[in-house]
Amino acid sequence: MSKQLHWTRETYFRQAVTMAQKVLVTGGGGYIGSHCVVELIEAGFCPVVIDNFSNAVQGERDVPESLQRIEKILDTSIEFYELDLLDRTGLEKLFKQHSFSAVMHFAGLKAVGESVEQPLRYYRVNLTATMNLLEVMQTHGVRNLVFSSSATVYGDPQRLPIDEQHPVGGCTNPYGKTKYFIEEMIMDQCKAEKDWNVVLLRYFNPIGAHSSGLIGEDPQGIPNNLLPYVAQVAIGRRKHLNVFGNDYDTIDGTGVRDYIHVVDLAKGHIAALKKLKDNCGCKVYNLGTGTGYSVLQMVKAMEKASGKEIMYLIAPRRGGDVASCYADPLLAEKELGWKADFDLERMCEDLWRWQSKNPTGFTKNSPFSI
Repeated sequence: MSKQLHWTRETYFRQAVTMAQKVLVTGGGGYIGSHCVVELIEAGFCPVVIDNFSNAVQGERDVPESLQRIEKILDTSIEFYELDLLDRTGLEKLFKQHSFSAVMHFAGLKAVGESVEQPLRYYRVNLTATMNLLEVMQTHGVRNLVFSSSATVYGDPQRLPIDEQHPVGGCTNPYGKTKYFIEEMIMDQCKAEKDWNVVLLRYFNPIGAHSSGLIGEDPQGIPNNLLPYVAQVAIGRRKHLNVFGNDYDTIDGTGVRDYIHVVDLAKGHIAALKKLKDNCGCKVYNLGTGTGYSVLQMVKAMEKASGKEIMYLIAPRRGGDVASCYADPLLAEKELGWKADFDLERMCEDLWRWQSKNPTGFTKNSPFSI
């Protein structure tokens, strides 16, 4: 009886997968990728996730801990393969096994400061991986892509807010240059092959976490982004925050950025995926709120959310940083029907819920209950 029941469940799962559109999610075990997996499932798609664990914590069954938690949150199963996009043979095998309707491409190295210190590594990993992916997609007739780009392609802003017509390519760090070069590769491919449909999403600064507090950003080692570091200071994992520069031409001398809730960002990917069905060619959209906040304003917002005092020290400017960067997100609202819903208070509340429930992130000594 138990075997028959198991067979029935497996058969049902296979039939459901057959009916749903399969979407390959590269880097789907990481912070943004995992939140997009949630939204894909809730929108009726069937994500197939690959990750090499460079930015994801390995859980049981050699599956990212983030995906295991999503399975429990949504009471579902997620198909996962440990795979590096530099493994061309493994990628070919995956595409032979599955018929993908589209690809969401998140995989890549992503730290601005690290890219300044290790430029060749960033060029090798990010560019080669994407070239492998595009060539395998071409071979197997998969022509729909949503690419995780970045506002770093705009470089030091010539005007604010930044719209999609702002010049690109004047990048201030190798990470941003890899995103710019990948955008150029994709645009050239779309010009050469008119049946390709691609949406390039230029993110600003995603923060926050799923409202359950069970998945969120868990940087490996010292956080490279502001808010995870601030949250770790608040929880007691780090003594103080280093504020890199207080002599910028901003409201309080510290860098100003456009922070967007990661769930809003994930919903923007679903809107982009639906746009591909219009045979849209190659489109570019900013995903941001249109409002900039300084480092010290973010510190105060996290102090309010956590009820903790957050110690900070002023440090020298960091290589590759710009003074201010915030979006004009109106094109995404007009053409994708997408707009960020969550305000700064909600972003910080959700981030603190994640951090306080998971003081050490996804690791085993972090409490986890549903």
